[in-house]
Amino acid sequence: MRKQFFIFGIIILFLSAIIAYYYKYSIFFPLTILAIIAIGFANSIQTKHAILRNFPVLGYFRYLFEMIAPELQQYFIERSTDGKPFSRNQRSLAYQRAKNIDSTTPFGTQLNLNQSSYEGIKHSIFPTVVNEELPRVLVGGQDCTQPYLASLLNISAMSFGSLSENAIVALNKGAQKGKFYHNTGEGGLTEFHLQGGDVTWQIGTGYFGCRDDRGGFDGGKFAEKANLPEVKMIEIKLSQGAKPGHGGVLPAAKNTEQIAKIRGVQPHTTILSPPSHSAFSDTKGLVEFIAQLRLLSNGKPIGFKLCIGETREFEMICQEMITQNCFPDFITVDGAEGGTGAAPLEFADGVGMPFEPALIFVNKTLARFEIRDKIRVICSGKIISGYSILRAVALGADMCNSARGFMFSLGCIQALRCNNNQCPTGVATQDKMLMKGLVVTDKSERVYHFHKNTLHAANELLAAAGKNNFAEVDINIFMRGDEFAHLSDLYFPDNLKSVRKH
Repeated sequence: MRKQFFIFGIIILFLSAIIAYYYKYSIFFPLTILAIIAIGFANSIQTKHAILRNFPVLGYFRYLFEMIAPELQQYFIERSTDGKPFSRNQRSLAYQRAKNIDSTTPFGTQLNLNQSSYEGIKHSIFPTVVNEELPRVLVGGQDCTQPYLASLLNISAMSFGSLSENAIVALNKGAQKGKFYHNTGEGGLTEFHLQGGDVTWQIGTGYFGCRDDRGGFDGGKFAEKANLPEVKMIEIKLSQGAKPGHGGVLPAAKNTEQIAKIRGVQPHTTILSPPSHSAFSDTKGLVEFIAQLRLLSNGKPIGFKLCIGETREFEMICQEMITQNCFPDFITVDGAEGGTGAAPLEFADGVGMPFEPALIFVNKTLARFEIRDKIRVICSGKIISGYSILRAVALGADMCNSARGFMFSLGCIQALRCNNNQCPTGVATQDKMLMKGLVVTDKSERVYHFHKNTLHAANELLAAAGKNNFAEVDINIFMRGDEFAHLSDLYFPDNLKSVRKH
């Protein structure tokens, strides 16, 4: 292809020069052809890119289409029920509820209801009255002196650094208006989180915001921030669903001088949080650390977040709680399908227990050790609708956290550019120009409306199932599309002759 490129390129250049000379046309076109030939020559002798070496100019189209492939896929190829991690229908639902506009759909479902993948609620022919008051849950165990009355739905952990300052401020202001909490993520408690909304301060392995000069935990710095009135709960991050066992990742492109100063690290470098904590190294140390944070925070609710991996380790934590008679006020269970701004593909696709079995396992284990009543269970993993909230509660959750649902309320379009600082909506970027597109006053209202309308939808589903409160919800209110199907029904339809009309 290189040979053909130079032959035809030189012929076109020669002809364009003759035409320009005899017909007094501008020499712009011949100069353009000459520039293209020069670029093609440079590409033909470089050794890094095989495509450009063999196709000196046409090869650029490959990179162009690769660059815009997510947009082509999203806008022109995928159907309403397609799209990963969230379908177009799910994203549209979040946008509509955030904008506080009609979120109904016409003409019936687009799902195949007769498959095992379909799940539905067994509605009652005697539904209850829809409760207009949004549900709340009290968090605080036997050693907690400052219990917190939390919303059933809250903002999951997203750090400043992963998200822009405008996004963080909008989330916190929305949380303030809706009276629900905003989890800081492991990036630390910053001024942008302190806009009046309730805060759950997450302490990760990097101890950002309570970090000493050697990168370890500093109890004095922790106590100073933990006792701020906006901080309602403290969460120890053991692992995260999207990259369990790896530690947080902040790409160098997003590590600005401002963020580096907040975190106490070098700017413009990729920040990899340690995979494990330095303040403790076993179950005994974890439980002692919980007690230490509760003491330093003057009795505020303390909990930990984890993605389940080796199940025996969680059982050992439960046993150690009993031994020390010290229990966390809450445990946040993250599924392996959880989101992140940046993760190695092997960890995102191949490490950790999915949300559903993890939540079931945690609840059964706590019940087996007879300590379930002492601890609130919070779930995190693709919570985006009233249905997903009800389903999580049925599996054993007391409360739900959502990250990507609230990102959609901010305007996220699932562009999949969270990790390269090029988020087009200004949500997951530190680029000042892109950040300006996110108007805090508008987006904070959308955060508020998304929360309110999603919980109202959960209340409507609760009423449709004939239940009066979420404490009555269990897995028995759900059914699958093939619940009444048997192998004989699927392959031997003559079985139907036994059905008689009387």
